Order: sequence, then C-alpha cells, then structure tokens
Amino acid sequence: MSSKQNQTAGRRRFLRGGAVLGASLAAGARAEPLTVAPWSKTPGEPVLWHPYGEPSPFEKNVVRRSRGAAPLPGANSSMTPLQDLHGIITPTGLVFERHHAGIPQIDPEQHRLAVHGLVERPTIFTMNDLVRLPSVSRIHFLECSGNTGREWKGPGTASLQFSHGLLSCCEWTGVPLATVLEEVGVKPEGAWILAEGADSAGMTRSVPIGKALDDALLVYAQNGERLRPEHGYPLRLFLPGFEGNMSVKWLRRLKVGREPFMSREETSKYTDSLPDGTARQFTFLMETKSVITFPAPDHRLKEKGFYEISGLAWTGRGRIKRVDVSTDGGRSWTEARLQEPVLDRALTRFRLPWRWDGAPAVLQSRALDESGFVQPSGAQLVAARGFESNYHFNAIQSWNVASDGVITNVQV
Repeated sequence: MSSKQNQTAGRRRFLRGGAVLGASLAAGARAEPLTVAPWSKTPGEPVLWHPYGEPSPFEKNVVRRSRGAAPLPGANSSMTPLQDLHGIITPTGLVFERHHAGIPQIDPEQHRLAVHGLVERPTIFTMNDLVRLPSVSRIHFLECSGNTGREWKGPGTASLQFSHGLLSCCEWTGVPLATVLEEVGVKPEGAWILAEGADSAGMTRSVPIGKALDDALLVYAQNGERLRPEHGYPLRLFLPGFEGNMSVKWLRRLKVGREPFMSREETSKYTDSLPDGTARQFTFLMETKSVITFPAPDHRLKEKGFYEISGLAWTGRGRIKRVDVSTDGGRSWTEARLQEPVLDRALTRFRLPWRWDGAPAVLQSRALDESGFVQPSGAQLVAARGFESNYHFNAIQSWNVASDGVITNVQV
C-alpha cells in the first residue's frame, strides 16, 4: 500500500472512531425537519447583478485589516485574513498591502520603464512594448520580511491575521526580466540592478544580476487580471522567494551597475540588527516557515470532537517537503498530509485530523523544505540571531487551546 493510501485509510479509521458527526446531524434533523427556505421559493438575482463579481454579503467580515493608524496615511499596511481562506491562492481583493507613500493612480498609456546604466542599448519601454513580449504565468507566495516581526520578543498579537497576514500567494503573469535584459544587452561588469518605483516615496532596492537573470518577472497581471493599483498597476517587479519589499511596485526604472546602490530601504531599513551592534544586510531570502490557520486565535472551538487542523507552509528555497504538527507543545509530532499541488516557492496547504477531548492543548507546526532546512523554534532563532530585528522571524508558532475552546497566541 502506498504512503497516500496509508494516509487515506488512517483518516477513515480516525473519522470512524468516537462519536459519529453524521449521527448527531441526523438527530438534529429529526428534531427539526428540513424546511424550504424563502430563497428556494422565489427567483434569484438576475445575471450581471454585479458586473464585477463580489463575495456573498454573508462573507462581509472576510476583509483585509490594518493594525491601526500610521505616521502618514499612505505609509501603512493591511493584512490578509489567512484564518478565513481555503486552498493556497489568495483572492486579489484580500492580498496584503504595504505602502510607503500611498497608492499612485497611473495611466498605463503614459507609464514608461527606463532600462539604463551598464547596458549596450539604453531603452525606454511602453506598457504596449512589454505586453507584446513572450510572457509566463507562475504561482508564488509574496511575504513582507516584517511579517511576524512582533513575535521576536514573544507573542505579539492576538490574531493570526495580524501576526502572519503580511503573506499572500497568487498567480503572477508577466515578462521574464531576463528577456528585457537580453534586449538591452547587459555589459560584462554589470552585477547589480537598481529597481525604482513611480510612487512618491521613490522606493528603490538593489537586485543581484543573478536573480534578475534567473527567475525575476516584470509583472502586469495577477490572478488572471491586470494588476490592481495597490499591487503595482500597471507594472511591478516580482522576485520569487525574496522579501516582498524587493518586488518593487509601479516599476519605472532599472539601472544596471557594478555594486549595490545602498538605498534607504537597504541601509536604514530592511536590515537585521544584531545584539553586538552590527547588522545583517541583503538578507533577501524568505526562510522556511509555517503556521496553523485553523484552529487559530481568530476562532473558538465550541464543542469537543473531531476537527481538521489545517495550515500553510512556504519557503523561499523551493518546495515544502514535509510538515509535522504537534498538539502538546512540541513534546510529540505527527506528519501532516500535504495537499496538492506542492509548488516551487508557493504556499502549501497541510492537514491533520484531530479529536479534541476538551483538555488544554498547544498546537504547533514545523516545516521542512527540499533543501533540508528545518523551521526553528523561537529559542533556536533568538540564540542564532538575537532579538533586535524587526524582520525575518520564521520560528515555530504556538496556539494555546484552553478548555473552554478559546485560542491564544503563546510562547512555548
């Protein structure tokens, strides 16, 4: 019997054990017979009642949220409601935001991309020029390096959305940056590229030429439609597996140079301060990470019995190979089932059946990627790097389930 067949048989045995959920539902049906609801008695809404489709009004609470006020109205972020999502793709309207000077409203007919510096043929591209080039579509996660940053010094927030919500996964469509660089002819001494956005913050980051030639994309569409303004319309850079700040939105300029350009976003910001006063710089890669999305602090278990623990795992190093789940704070671990598809640098959904007996429990997940990197505990991460940073926190997350079903963020 194959591993998948063993897992399926195990789940069937697990569901058969103890109280049968279907029986309780059947008993409820006898007590209150199924009735014909009002919406089954009259015709529904007409076709095109919303020319652009909208969620059901009963899902009105599934929205992006911000932690609160920011120093400037346009310098803020909003978080994805991971606790309410299914599968691995983030709906476009729920993809997290991080802006430094608001959201520019750009006319694509007037937008230009300049590519210059150490190139043979400096060129200014229109959007029409770029869209005409051969394109690709790829599914990848996007994570802000500040995601879970408040967890460095202990449980930082009481909500999964606020602790882990600077994370999304989408289908990205655009032109490989290598195609454009081939068109302009990068000179042999070109080793870095400065990417600059058209927002009033003038967001800039330095990108190694190796990454630019490998898998970087000039993206103009997301989840099958053109980018939305908050996600970089009409053009953004996308660097799979790298920290989100480097995937510069509203991209207007690429300059090839010999060395990193040492912009504000890679000197005073987006560096990892260490206890000895030094800093880790150019920590581009988002390391292996996972989190249980159900049950989580945004939920409450209302009764004992069967639940399916579910969560997300991801790594900037490639594919997730395995996820283990603990219900006793890390004293014992069980391998979870990875739901297909398991893609390169994309969110991977994992699942594990669990029967809650009403006793306190501590839920954790621990991911392993195909490179062999294992998600560390909080103690291991702090021991290795200290806790002066606001970025790149990828430690095991713990959720405490109390006997009354209330779930809280705890440190184990």
